[in-house]
Amino acid sequence: MERSRVRQTRPHLLAGMFAAALAALFLFAGKFVALRLEDATISATAPEIFPLKNQGLAFQRAAARATNVLPIYGTSELLVPAAPERGNIFFRTAPTGFQLSPVGGGGMLPLITIEKIGALGSDLRGKKVAISLSPNWFFATKPGWRRIPGIFSPMAANELVFGSALDFNLKREIAARMLQCASTLEGRPLLAFALERLAKGRWFDRVIFWMVWPAGKMESLLLELQDHLAALHYIRSKARAAPRLHPQSIDWARLIAKTSKTRAGFPPKASDTPGIQRQVAPGSRDTPFRRGVETSPAWADLDLLLRTLASLHAQPLILSMPMPGNFYDDAGVSRVARQDFYNKLRTLVQQYHFAVVEFEDHDEDPAFLLRHSTHLTAKGWVYYDRALDNFFHGRAPQG
Repeated sequence: MERSRVRQTRPHLLAGMFAAALAALFLFAGKFVALRLEDATISATAPEIFPLKNQGLAFQRAAARATNVLPIYGTSELLVPAAPERGNIFFRTAPTGFQLSPVGGGGMLPLITIEKIGALGSDLRGKKVAISLSPNWFFATKPGWRRIPGIFSPMAANELVFGSALDFNLKREIAARMLQCASTLEGRPLLAFALERLAKGRWFDRVIFWMVWPAGKMESLLLELQDHLAALHYIRSKARAAPRLHPQSIDWARLIAKTSKTRAGFPPKASDTPGIQRQVAPGSRDTPFRRGVETSPAWADLDLLLRTLASLHAQPLILSMPMPGNFYDDAGVSRVARQDFYNKLRTLVQQYHFAVVEFEDHDEDPAFLLRHSTHLTAKGWVYYDRALDNFFHGRAPQG
């Protein structure tokens, strides 16, 4: 009787195994087709900025794999203005041999960039990548979490936590920072639980983490499958036609001279801006500014980002927009005090032997930034473009 039952269950077991193998083969084939299509259409998708590219990883990985694409991660300065000098538009036809692939948007603090960079893992090994920073992060005493939930990528966070690209100690420090932004973890109990185990870092927390690792890895695989399916849909129905690549010689001096004629910068006085007190004594606010530079948590996040890039053996260029010096002069923050920011940034990045351009010489250039915001003018973008071009081609980037 028992033998009969065993014989009856064998066909069902074999059928189940066959179905599972067939499903696995189908998924593998689908992923292979998706990867081929993502790579084949990279010249069309690389210059574009769209939510799926920012929230998923498929297009970011395709950009990292491409030899003629330079990824750049940053905040809202990557989105404005809609001028021909803006990086992704300027390099759209690969005039000097490469396209720029922007990822980011308003509120993308270094912590979010860490998650995206860490999620790419081995795809960034030996890859050149640019990181654009906003100076105002680094003298704010409290992190600006308000806009993070809108740009947070659950897929990137999952891949960083359950992937194998970073060592446990680095993950532990990143996890401790991620837990401080609790709004991104709402509705994600497994991710939050894993982060808590990582952040505590005790031996039994590690044991528990490895116990939940298979579930986290399975969730990452499902998110990856969804990402590839969404990428296929985007390519087939929404992607723009690939630009016709057009090599040309760039006269940087002429471009700089041309864009310098347009004075679209910030107002000459901070008192012209609503809400700013008039008649502020020069240097009267140096002390609170320096305190902010000294204590801002953004420096710890930047250090974690640099460690992540070093761990992945990436080749980064760190760019920072200058401070709107004329505005801060009038607001009571002197040039001497602002120098603390530039010095600290250079010192930190150079510890990792990475290239850095902070555009310090344009601190009081009224044509470099749009008004007193951290957005580049056409002239500012030409300088960014020149630095990116020099970096991609192995030349020293200049400010």
